Amino acid sequence: QVHAHYNFGPLSAYLSVNYLDRFLSNYELPKGKAWVTQLLSVACLSLAAKMEETEVPLSLDFQVGEANYVFEAKTIQRMELLVLSTLKWRMQAVTPFSFIDFFLHKFSGGNVPTKTVVSRSMELMLSTVRGADFLAFRPSEIAAATTLLVSGERQPVDVDKAVSCCLQVAKEKVLRCCEVIKDMELMRSRPLGNDNTSFSSAPPNSIGVSSAVCSSCKDDDLTVESHATSHHNSSAAKRRKPSRL
Repeated sequence: QVHAHYNFGPLSAYLSVNYLDRFLSNYELPKGKAWVTQLLSVACLSLAAKMEETEVPLSLDFQVGEANYVFEAKTIQRMELLVLSTLKWRMQAVTPFSFIDFFLHKFSGGNVPTKTVVSRSMELMLSTVRGADFLAFRPSEIAAATTLLVSGERQPVDVDKAVSCCLQVAKEKVLRCCEVIKDMELMRSRPLGNDNTSFSSAPPNSIGVSSAVCSSCKDDDLTVESHATSHHNSSAAKRRKPSRL
């Protein structure tokens, strides 16, 4: 909701999930505290926006819509610091978007890709953040697969020949990634049960897919005080007690 509300670019959404997944692979959140997950999601999107967007809203303004909890600015900032320290301030992540220009030019014979092709490629890349199957591929392989499929939507492309010309990526992995993307697109086009609703291309705003095992939470870790207001049981604002992450 926040991403769409402020019309952030797709890379901001991708980075926010990247930060969240990497954080969860190194830090174990306390169990039974749903507000911590929401706070972490807000902090990761805020950090991603600061990395990629030219106009970034205030911390408080990242909470739009009917959120279950509302946090004070200093609480969000302290969670941001926890994420930064856990990730060792390595925020310039390598993503499929890092290779989009290279492969689009490669598969178009050196011609400048149209805005429509670039937009479609970015949309397809963003959708891959939803699937656990894509954890088996490198960012460059995902980029090659998505741009190859998008190029094929505009004009006939000899997939096998095109991939063989890209010595920078493994041919078998790219072809396999193409198949996974096709399966994903097929599933998104199918209705859910008797409903006509299809899968949304919007990125998840909760926990992303992470295959790593979370490490134990230590006593001397940074404490984040929750000033979360819950709307589950009462419409009145309720102050949460300080909690240790």
